[in-house]
Amino acid sequence: MTPSSKADKKAAVDIAAWTFNIVTSVGIIIVNKALMATYGFTFATTLTGLHFVTTTLMTIVLRWLGYIQPSHLPIADLLKFVLFANFSIVGMNVSLMWNSVGFYQIAKLSMIPVSCLLEVAFDKIRYSRDTKLSILIVLLGVAVCTVTDVSVNTKGFVAAFVAVWSTALQQYYVHYLQRKYQLSSFNLLGHTAPIQAGSLLLVGPFVDYWLTNKRVDAFKYNTVSLIFLILSCTIAIGTNLSQFICIGRFTAVTFQVLGHMKTILVLMLGFIFFGREGLNLHVVIGMIIAIMGMIWYGNASSKPGGKERRSYSLPKTSQPKKDSLLETSETDEKV
Repeated sequence: MTPSSKADKKAAVDIAAWTFNIVTSVGIIIVNKALMATYGFTFATTLTGLHFVTTTLMTIVLRWLGYIQPSHLPIADLLKFVLFANFSIVGMNVSLMWNSVGFYQIAKLSMIPVSCLLEVAFDKIRYSRDTKLSILIVLLGVAVCTVTDVSVNTKGFVAAFVAVWSTALQQYYVHYLQRKYQLSSFNLLGHTAPIQAGSLLLVGPFVDYWLTNKRVDAFKYNTVSLIFLILSCTIAIGTNLSQFICIGRFTAVTFQVLGHMKTILVLMLGFIFFGREGLNLHVVIGMIIAIMGMIWYGNASSKPGGKERRSYSLPKTSQPKKDSLLETSETDEKV
C-alpha cells in the first residue's frame, strides 16, 4: 500500500471515528435531557452505571462471537483507571450542583490546559506556537458561547478541581493504556466497563439521593420513560466506544479540543428544536470563533513540529493482538 493511500485510509477512519463520537454524544445529551427534564429521572450517577451495564453486555457478546481476543491489563492499572473515571462522573455531577453554570463551564474548559500539562509532563509532548494559539482561540470561542454568570464557593471549587483533574487523568489513561498494552478500544472497554458498572450501581443510588434527595427505587416508571431509558443505554454503548476509539487514535487534548464541536452542535440543536431564546450576537460570534479555532488547531497540530514527542516511547509489554473490528491507531512518534 502506497503512503498516500495509507494516509487517505487513516484520514477516512479518523473522520468516521469523530462522526461516530459526535452523533452518539449529541444524541445521548438530547435523550438524557428529555429523560431528566421531561420525565424526572434525575439519577445521573445511577444512569451512568446502567450505561456501563449495557456496554459490558456488548463486550460479552462480541467476545462470545470471537471479535474480541483475550488480552491482559494489570489489576493495578485497571483499578487506577476506574478510580479516575468514577471520580470524574461523581465530581462532574457534584460540581454542576454546587457551582453556577458559568463556573461549571469554565471548569470544563480548564480540562484542555490540564490535559496539555499531563501530556507535557508524562509524554514529553511539545506544542508549536500555532498549536498553542489555536487552543486559546477554541477556549475563547466556547467561553463566549457558554459562560454567563460566574460565582464560586469553597466546596464548589473543590468539587470542580476534583472533577477536572480526574476527567483529564481518565482520558489520558485511555490513550496511555491502549498504547502501553496494545489494546484495542473493544478490549479496553471489556476490561473497564464491568468494574465501572458494578461500582457505579453500588454507589450511584446513594450519591443520587445525596444530590437530589430522591430515591431511584421510588421513581415511578412508565412506558415512555422506560423507552427513553433503554434508548439512553443503547446510545451509551456507542458513546463509550467512540470515546475510547477517538482518544486511542488521537490524544486526550485533541479529543477535548475537537470535542467542543459537540458543545456548539448542542447549542445549535437547542436553538433549532427548543426555540431561539438565548440566541444572540455574542453567542453566534463565540460559535464562529470556536469553529475557526478548531480548524486552525487541526491544521497546526498536523504540521511538522505542530505537536510531537521528544525522543520518547512507551515500553511494549506484549505483541499487538489483532481484532477483526476497528483497531487503535499506529503509535507514531508524531501525534
